[in-house]
Amino acid sequence: MTFNHNMLRIFFFCACTHVVVFGDVVSDLLDKPDSLRSPSFPVFKPNVDALSRVDLLTTLTEFSDVSQYCKELLDLFGNQYVAYVNCLVPAARPVKVCQNCFASFVNLNITYTNISSDEKGPGGEVCRDTLLRSDRLMLVFLLFSNLGGIWDKSHCKNCILSDGSSLTNDTLYFLAIFNQTYNCFDQYQQGNHSELCKNCKSTYRDLSNLYSDMEKNDTMCIDIEDAMNATRRHWSKTFNCSFPREENVPIVAVSSFMLFLPIIFYLSSFLHSEQKKRKLIQPKRAPQYTSLMNIQDKLS
Repeated sequence: MTFNHNMLRIFFFCACTHVVVFGDVVSDLLDKPDSLRSPSFPVFKPNVDALSRVDLLTTLTEFSDVSQYCKELLDLFGNQYVAYVNCLVPAARPVKVCQNCFASFVNLNITYTNISSDEKGPGGEVCRDTLLRSDRLMLVFLLFSNLGGIWDKSHCKNCILSDGSSLTNDTLYFLAIFNQTYNCFDQYQQGNHSELCKNCKSTYRDLSNLYSDMEKNDTMCIDIEDAMNATRRHWSKTFNCSFPREENVPIVAVSSFMLFLPIIFYLSSFLHSEQKKRKLIQPKRAPQYTSLMNIQDKLS
């Protein structure tokens, strides 16, 4: 599983763009009161200052056709939307989107579900139907989809329990080993890095093995990947340490065997040929030929 950090920047840009664009649209409409006479547009208050910046989420709750229950939900949605954005910005680097902002997103998701559901409120009104008639449900959907896209692309659900109450045990265990590894780095980075490579090798190996297991089981999110990538950069580039990965051992073994295979073949062929030479048998007629030569010598 790989995550593109540029995708996060794109979603941040889209979220901000939607807010700015919709805010400008509302301001333009206030500058042109005649354009508000269409039945599809609600009537704005005449004493609104057109030159001031209009807050989009606040404007949503100022329409007379919205019940008090729906206004409260929209107010809550706006506050939680801002809280989630304020959490995402400082969590962008190092990436801690899932572990720092999961509570904000869970609250925002619950409020959005209440707004878009068909459940009746205290007065028997369904907010979804009211907002759908005035085209404001689409606006809420666009705002939520931008931030929800960041959550989905980050695969945060892999690091959070299904009920959204806390981080998973695997994530907490990884973060604990991660902290131990960096505590070891901090302890030995001022001196000889060879000491760091030697004394921190065990914790780094445990962290690397845990990351490999989470990658195979698809139980990691962007926070885990970013943390592991940063740790590997420190280990190999900053501290110039080396650590043979266990999954490379079979590859090295097979490659070595293939490399020595021609040598083994020619050596076995040479030994086999020498053995055949030593086992050569003298011809049976050799003694008879020697006896015949001796008889001829005597006769002569």
